[in-house]
Amino acid sequence: NQEARTLVDSSLRKLDLPVEALFSTMGRTAARTLESKIIADAMQGWYDQLMANIRAGKLETFNPALWEPSSWPAEARGVGFMEAPRGALAHWLVIKDGVIDNYQAVVPSTWNAGPRDAAGQDGPYEAALQGTELPDPAQPLEILRTIHSFDPCIACAVHLVDPAGEELLQVKIC
Repeated sequence: NQEARTLVDSSLRKLDLPVEALFSTMGRTAARTLESKIIADAMQGWYDQLMANIRAGKLETFNPALWEPSSWPAEARGVGFMEAPRGALAHWLVIKDGVIDNYQAVVPSTWNAGPRDAAGQDGPYEAALQGTELPDPAQPLEILRTIHSFDPCIACAVHLVDPAGEELLQVKIC
């Protein structure tokens, strides 16, 4: 995507950073910011297209029959998945007798906060924290910044433990 490339290259130049900086806390934070700019820049065009379609009578993207509960099947299964700003997102749904029987969601924080996998690969948080230096272990801001760069959808606290599992410090930020 040339627009994204231009924006990223410009940002790296302005910050005087190498491309490797994109694979870091700063890179994850910058990516969300730059994506927001790209989307904001595109919104006027999308709005103009929508208004042109409405003026031309092209309303087929909305089907009022599908919003009428009496038209819904008594039993159905559905799945939806996409790449969200935090990562892969998927939802599964089973309806029986017109009632939700089972609902599951696998959200990006599930993947990002996951521990090592069956092949021994580090989870994203674990990998990102390796080698992080703490100038002040009593205030591990670098750990908080790194975890927050993933924009987790989890409680806002970090617990530092020693290798024996003894809690050394708890930092709450919410």
